[in-house]
Amino acid sequence: MRNWLAVGLLAASAYGATTKVPEGVEVVRDLEYAQVKGLSLKLDLYRPSVRPSAPMPLVIWVHGGGWSKGTKANCPAAWLATKGYAVASLDFRLLPEHPWPAQIEDPVAALRWLRKESGRYGFDAERSAAMGGSSGGHVVALWGTLTLPAGDKVKAVVDWYGPADLLTMPPNVLSEKRTRAELAKANGALLLGGIVMDQPEKAKAVSALHQVTKDDVPFLIMHGTADTSVPLDQSQRLHAALQAAGVESTLKLLPGAGHGGKEFDSAESRSLIQGFLDKHLKQTLLL
Repeated sequence: MRNWLAVGLLAASAYGATTKVPEGVEVVRDLEYAQVKGLSLKLDLYRPSVRPSAPMPLVIWVHGGGWSKGTKANCPAAWLATKGYAVASLDFRLLPEHPWPAQIEDPVAALRWLRKESGRYGFDAERSAAMGGSSGGHVVALWGTLTLPAGDKVKAVVDWYGPADLLTMPPNVLSEKRTRAELAKANGALLLGGIVMDQPEKAKAVSALHQVTKDDVPFLIMHGTADTSVPLDQSQRLHAALQAAGVESTLKLLPGAGHGGKEFDSAESRSLIQGFLDKHLKQTLLL
């Protein structure tokens, strides 16, 4: 039996490392994008050292860690700054002190700030995508499916193995091996302020699978076939729902990959991600 709280803590150890700044990239650290009840929320901004003459598209990285751990210092998307993108890596409010909707409110607040500061830092926030892994994948998938004001939306989503349906995530499901006491300790319960199965409508409101409409942005979903933390069918079902709604969605299964790992940073994966982002954030300039 795997406890989602424990899984989140294990994932956080991976997400807690500090990303090495790629060659040819500069990073501006600790830019405050919001204050919430005295708490300063900050981001790191990665940019090409030699900036292009035209404003760059923007990718916003939302880290994983079970909504409870992790920091902006670990940014697996930083390499995109070598490909003509600005990349903002966020800190945001975490569990258990800050339950939902803090985890979506803060990235949206960051996008609003980035729109205001785009001229200063040389990017075009009108051409923005959200990218995240694990619980960060959950957040960006919701960002791509929730009904939001136009100025709060991104243009595309890259979702790495995010939970798409909290109701069917194993740590939230009562079974012979999982008691109600254990359900109450799961990060899903901490996120919603109570056992997930006891509040199905709230759980659906916080699950991208149940928010899909024809108006959603394009998705690139990537998931390891050996992931034992977030079941593969979470991504498969989200992909199927998006396609059924007429939304562009690509699902890339990484054979043998677990909950993250080097497979997500391979040359093939990078090429897939860059091609997807170029299509939706760069080619718009040519239309």
